[in-house]
Amino acid sequence: MAKCKVYIKDDQHVVKTPVGIRLLIRRCCQAVLSTEQFNKDTEVSVTFVDNQEIRRLNRDYRGKDIETDVLSFPLSDKDHLEINAENGYVILGDIVLSMEMAFKQAEMYGHLLEREVAFLTVHSMLHLLGYDHETSPLEQRKMREKEESVLEKLGFARDTSYVQPKGDF
Repeated sequence: MAKCKVYIKDDQHVVKTPVGIRLLIRRCCQAVLSTEQFNKDTEVSVTFVDNQEIRRLNRDYRGKDIETDVLSFPLSDKDHLEINAENGYVILGDIVLSMEMAFKQAEMYGHLLEREVAFLTVHSMLHLLGYDHETSPLEQRKMREKEESVLEKLGFARDTSYVQPKGDF
C-alpha cells in the first residue's frame, strides 16, 4: 500500500477541533487513494479555517464572494504529477476546510461533525484526483457514488451516521 502524508494545520479558533479528527482525516485520504487505486506515495495539506477566511479564498481563487464548506487546490493532474524532490512523493494539493461551516452543516443535516468532516475530506480528495461534479450531472452522480462508497467503508454509511433528532415524535 502506498503511503500518504497528510499535513494538518488548524488556523481557526471558532470551532474546537474534536479529538481524533486528524486521524479521521488521514484515514479518509488513505481510503480515497486506496479506492481509486492510486498507488503512488502522496502528500496532501489540510488546513482548517473559519468562514471569513474561506470566503476570502473562494472570492480570490474562484470569483465567488460567498462562504463555502471546503476548497480544493490540486497541484497534480492526469497529465502532470507534481513530485516532491526531497522524498519522491506526489504532491496532490491542498484542502481548505471551514470548520465553522462543517459544524453548521452537521447540525443542519442531523449528523455528527466527524461525519461531515469525513464527507468534506473525501469530496475534496476526489477533486484533487481530478473529479469535478460541476462539469455535468453524470459526473456529479459518479462523484457522489464514490463519496458514499468511501464513507461506507470508513463506517459512515448514510443510513447509520445520522444522530437522533431532538424532540417528541
